[in-house]
Amino acid sequence: GAEVKIESDTVNAEPDEEELNDIEAHWSGLDFGPTLLLNQDMKASFPNEPQWENDPGKSFSWSWNVLEHKFPIYKNYVGITTGLGINWTQIGLKQYVLQNTVDSLFAITDSVNVFRKNKLRAIYLTAPLMIEFCGNENGDEGFYLAAGVIGGVRIGSSVKTLTEGDSKTKQKSKGTYGLEAFRLDAALRMGFDDWGVYVNYNVIPLFDTEKTAAVHPLTFGVSLNF
Repeated sequence: GAEVKIESDTVNAEPDEEELNDIEAHWSGLDFGPTLLLNQDMKASFPNEPQWENDPGKSFSWSWNVLEHKFPIYKNYVGITTGLGINWTQIGLKQYVLQNTVDSLFAITDSVNVFRKNKLRAIYLTAPLMIEFCGNENGDEGFYLAAGVIGGVRIGSSVKTLTEGDSKTKQKSKGTYGLEAFRLDAALRMGFDDWGVYVNYNVIPLFDTEKTAAVHPLTFGVSLNF
């Protein structure tokens, strides 16, 4: 009998090599900005634990984001961004000395020394999960907007002090200081080409709430994308 030959055409939806080279995330680079500690009502006041009314001029966060990858949804215009980074968070304390024990975290007022530096520092390994929108299909050019979360795990923390006066003393004390092991920031990033701005709000309290008040850092600043 007659032989019937059926041919089927398939469409390859995978991006070609040229398109893959144009898919760029906006994560790898440097972030820097001041940090403000807020209570659960989004206010910068802690009537019962005033040590968390930090000095914004001496409190900041900066990140070195070293790895990035963008899973394309539609070319470079829409995608899911992830990566890896390191964050350094510094909280400028006022005239308070933190007392850290296994069961509690509290502060006492130092009426003897005047601090030139009095800061709580924590280091985190971070990874984002964000949906990113770009206005240009060519690499990291043009306008971009990204929203999502940034997860982090604490890998170190310490308090560093430097007193003023005739008997200057410099001290660095490592410890957990009631800091939670993990953090989760709601994040928004936007910008044009290599420069941008960002805002991060820590939805998980910075400290163990069984030891102290619920403290939520709010950080905003500028970013330079590599």
